Amino acid sequence: MLDIRAATAADVPTIFHFTQQLAIFEKLPEAVTGTAAQLALDLFGPRPLAEVVLATWAGEAVGFALFFPTYSTFLTRPGLHLEDLFVLPDYRGRGIGRALLTHLGALAQARGCGRLEWAVLDWNAGAIAFYERMGATVLPDWRICRVEGEALNQLAIAPSTP
Repeated sequence: MLDIRAATAADVPTIFHFTQQLAIFEKLPEAVTGTAAQLALDLFGPRPLAEVVLATWAGEAVGFALFFPTYSTFLTRPGLHLEDLFVLPDYRGRGIGRALLTHLGALAQARGCGRLEWAVLDWNAGAIAFYERMGATVLPDWRICRVEGEALNQLAIAPSTP
């Protein structure tokens, strides 16, 4: 009944819809400022920037994982970064999230990766507990740094010397 498969360009509307639903769950609906057309180009254009696997249940798309390659100088090995993991609410608790993570773990091993990593919101206790049950370590001493919007514009033009 459950199948995990690589997404195709025909799946972009579904992936974009799931992205919007994930943003609503994370209480950040206004953060989705991109378009399905841009997502299609980024995933399936001449230089793909990320990959997606879809979870289907009885042929219906019910979840996805979007990920991209990273590199660790400490390990001197590639890695995978899981950017988004989402399962429709009516399908949670059926092992779909576990299947998506397991699929990515196997993919990381097949690609010679030294790690699979992702971020989780500190208020999402259910996800944190799930990830820990899956063997993940939630790193308490690391924080994500982000520069975007006008701050990114300013950074790009900042003088390179003090």
